[in-house]
Amino acid sequence: MTSRFALAVCVAAAALATASSAFARESRLTDDEVKQRIISESIKAYPGTCACPYSTMRNGHRCGGRSAHSKPGGRAPICYANNVTDAMVARWRQTHGEKS
Repeated sequence: MTSRFALAVCVAAAALATASSAFARESRLTDDEVKQRIISESIKAYPGTCACPYSTMRNGHRCGGRSAHSKPGGRAPICYANNVTDAMVARWRQTHGEKS
């Protein structure tokens, strides 16, 4: 290998490593994005159609007070970002391979 070629390979490798590192930092989800994923996963895990007050029934009407979130006892799906704690965000990150 010529020294110019070797230098070019080293520069390219360094640029790739820097770009990969920058992409990894940028691809980390914000806490708000994690909260939305937690909410989405919670709603998907609910077996019915009325997990949250803003969900719609099969007839197109909003669930409102008929939702599981609105009823005491039983299932309690997470419907709002203010229902997601910092501990839940940290646990989601750990479970999904993200660093806190």
